Amino acid sequence: MIIFRYLSKQILQIVSVVTAVLLVVALTGRFIQYLGDAVAGDKSPDILMLLMLYRIPEFLLVILPLALFLAIILTYGRMYADNEMVILMSSGVSQRRLFFHTMGASVLIMLIVASISLYLAPLGLRKGEELKLVQNQLTEIDLIVAGQFQSFGDGERVTYVERIRNAEQQGRELHNVFVALTPEGTAAGEPPRILLADTARPEIDDENGSRFIRLDNVLEYDGSPGSGAFTIGQFDSQTILLPPPEEFGVVLEESTLATTSLLGSSDVAHQAEMQWRISTLILIPVIVLIAVPMSRINPRQGRYSKLFPAALLYVAYFVSLEFCRDLIADGAFSPVLGLWWIHLIFIAIGIAAYVIRLDQFFARGKPAT
Repeated sequence: MIIFRYLSKQILQIVSVVTAVLLVVALTGRFIQYLGDAVAGDKSPDILMLLMLYRIPEFLLVILPLALFLAIILTYGRMYADNEMVILMSSGVSQRRLFFHTMGASVLIMLIVASISLYLAPLGLRKGEELKLVQNQLTEIDLIVAGQFQSFGDGERVTYVERIRNAEQQGRELHNVFVALTPEGTAAGEPPRILLADTARPEIDDENGSRFIRLDNVLEYDGSPGSGAFTIGQFDSQTILLPPPEEFGVVLEESTLATTSLLGSSDVAHQAEMQWRISTLILIPVIVLIAVPMSRINPRQGRYSKLFPAALLYVAYFVSLEFCRDLIADGAFSPVLGLWWIHLIFIAIGIAAYVIRLDQFFARGKPAT
């Protein structure tokens, strides 16, 4: 029991650190992408943090097994380098017993992965899709950020707003508005237009649902750049027709469906998704089976010498599962064989590691005895 507690503590500490580091890296990269969409006017800044929150379970589904794999390699590699493992082996701790100790320490990770794979990840993806559906119903005024030039309608309009005020009755109100309508945004043969308005707000036609931007106290300049033929007009108000909101089907992707909806389904895409969720659980004992013998190193080797091969092996495992899942969902591969044959291959690799000593393939020096 003392050995089990010691090994569990060492492994879970490193799992926590590796998970935190990889999660911060993944979230930072995704946040930068979402921030770029917000600056471009494709997403509202108000939903960025919610989108990030809903994507965390999906990231953890990839990160946690990798963190466990690397934690075992790092923990046992350090123990081999410091001769702690030699003492354990001399005390009667065999490779088989070491494997079962490691599996016991991995039960917590497996339970977390099970809750993420079977419930939290589909729920997060579904909530994220709902946010995106609501997002696409917003008008351009809802997406405008004060103090920035933003392009809308595939470059048909460029908008700048100095200040934004949220009115209780009229909704969002823009102040000191600049709108440039490019040739793509004007009628055929008409020159580009520049509109300067004191205020602007959204309007929706109750009869047909058309959406407009209403500009008040407008100064309009019509003319082509480089030409002296410009016309200037002043209007109390003017409206700009906005494109209709995108329409979406009611069918959700398989990854967003609840696990109970996938059970017993005859749809191959549903079967592929269900096998994928189960595979993320099978992944844990398989990588433990591989990591325990793979962590053996010669004391003269660096304790980090196995990290790169371990990362490559995990990527090969994970990508193979994803690739096969997509083939099954597309009907190009039999769901009967499914993803199970990939697990069998890596189980065979783990068993072979105990027999042929994987460290002999990665070590440059003399294999450990």
